Amino acid sequence: MKRKIFYVANVDWFFISHRLPLALHALEQDYEVYLLSLDTGRRQELEAKGIHFINIPFKRSGSNPFHELKCIFLLYRYYNRYKPEIIHHITLKASLLGSLAGKMVGNHHIINAISGLGYNFTDGRDGWLQKAIKLFIRLAFKSKNISFILQNPDDVELIKGLDLVPFSRIFLIKGSGVNLDEYSYFKASDEFPLKVLFPARILLDKGVMEFIEAAKILESEFLGKAKFILAGDCDKENLSVLGEEELQKFLVKDYIEWIGFQKNMKLIYQNSSIVILPSYREGLPKSLIEACSVGRPIITTDVPGCRECVEDGVNGYLVPAKDADSLADAIKLLLMDAEKRDEFGRNSRLLAEKEFSIDKVIDLTFNIYNKYLESNWP
Repeated sequence: MKRKIFYVANVDWFFISHRLPLALHALEQDYEVYLLSLDTGRRQELEAKGIHFINIPFKRSGSNPFHELKCIFLLYRYYNRYKPEIIHHITLKASLLGSLAGKMVGNHHIINAISGLGYNFTDGRDGWLQKAIKLFIRLAFKSKNISFILQNPDDVELIKGLDLVPFSRIFLIKGSGVNLDEYSYFKASDEFPLKVLFPARILLDKGVMEFIEAAKILESEFLGKAKFILAGDCDKENLSVLGEEELQKFLVKDYIEWIGFQKNMKLIYQNSSIVILPSYREGLPKSLIEACSVGRPIITTDVPGCRECVEDGVNGYLVPAKDADSLADAIKLLLMDAEKRDEFGRNSRLLAEKEFSIDKVIDLTFNIYNKYLESNWP
């Protein structure tokens, strides 16, 4: 009988963009693979690849406790029915709800892959919802039989400090990985206008306003020489969203442009000169590791998750969070220096090859699975 792996994610599209290679490798290793997630229309696509799909009606806001209890019950029911050898939760919410369900079943093969603390723990928020989540964390994660995969050293230390699990069950795997062949090195064009790319959802916590403000600071000097491009959707379900109507007020024809969600981000990176992410906190952003792989200089904030993608002065610049002036200064340095852009871009590619390969992520993750299956823990 085949061993079963359950992947549990808030939404199907996030699983496809960030964790699908793990599931495909599991299929190659003759596992029976299930995805438990909200179906937003990608179910048939996943089932065509051989992945069993179970719809769980997760809501991203988490504001209705009765709905969260319903999701916990559904997870409990499926965990109990199918008894998977491995349960791999993806994101904080899936980990919280899934760990509570798993503890009720008594399944000792739970891995919580938390890519970042998200909106509720960014920018000093500490309302009733944050307090409830912290209580949930204690209830859900306090166990010697749960493991964590975290994406940056700051989050590793945070989880260690909570004393939830033995340290031997806390693992650092830097990001969700990038296919180095698909996102191959592509030398940037030096033709004007140079394209400065913001590759993220249009969220305040991603630093979208700092990006726009930096562009405004540089407008008198670089109008016609540079173009600032926002590539991402206005995520209406995220409380940090900058709405489309508000965003439109800041756009400047042929200078600050919004191109929305782009399915083929590889092409967008190839057509860019500099990649910017002035986020307030991340797990380890997939956009930056993809930009590294393509060979782009990066400017990002010196905060958890982002700083892991840049060695300051080697493949880009680190700037303080919420500081549009410092961001503008760093952008200007690269806009004025083609040789530095080229040098930083080549160094970004080297960093991707060393740290961010999808093959490395798969190997490290399956090493954890094998420890579970072999009961071989230190």
